Amino acid sequence: MLVKTKAIVISSLKFQEKSLIVKCFTLSNGLKSYFVRDAFSTRKASQKIAYFQPLSILEIEAVHKNKGTLENFKEIKSAVPFQSIHTDIVKSTMVMFLSEMLHYSIQEEEKNEPLFIFLETALSWLDHHDEISNFHLILLLEITKFLGFYPDVSEVDLPYFEMNDGVFTVFHGTTALSDHETNLFRKLIDLKFENDQKVFHVVERQILLKILIDYYSLHLDGFKKPKSLDVLKEVFS
Repeated sequence: MLVKTKAIVISSLKFQEKSLIVKCFTLSNGLKSYFVRDAFSTRKASQKIAYFQPLSILEIEAVHKNKGTLENFKEIKSAVPFQSIHTDIVKSTMVMFLSEMLHYSIQEEEKNEPLFIFLETALSWLDHHDEISNFHLILLLEITKFLGFYPDVSEVDLPYFEMNDGVFTVFHGTTALSDHETNLFRKLIDLKFENDQKVFHVVERQILLKILIDYYSLHLDGFKKPKSLDVLKEVFS
């Protein structure tokens, strides 16, 4: 079946010497993996490979056989030409980390149009703003709305956040955050991208990032800690 759709690049893996396997989150069909033959062997190889940088947003035409095998692109072009995301060291490190998080978080081959639109809007915001210190934290928390484990905030003023159940509680159980961690988490829940980025200092961001990764680990089967986490910490230290 020939499909025209937008697609967000989640990962690309070199296959043998000349080819790529590219995983994309598509607007039309959710998660799809594509085989790009001879990606490294043509005179315009660098142009072709540039399409597949982490979280690039593409307009693709592809043949989807839907048999659980690798699909094939027919045409590719940039849907949202980023100005800074892949050239700014802080932003490029952030999107490398976020693409890994999405790689381990989006596991189903099914359409999720609201998540796609949210990611597209958020990435466009990132590309056009410079004060971005909390972007990854806000994004990761917001994504849990679309994956089904956003915190229950109906009793947000209770002293502890229970990670396993995703609720605020009066009891400090084995998977509950401390009161200090809960206060930080509560503050993060109220944040939007455009809010003051200085609301947390470096150590607090590191605490929140660990909380979010632990929260994902508790709620997603097969989730793995991103390899790029240490690079992200280095850039934000």
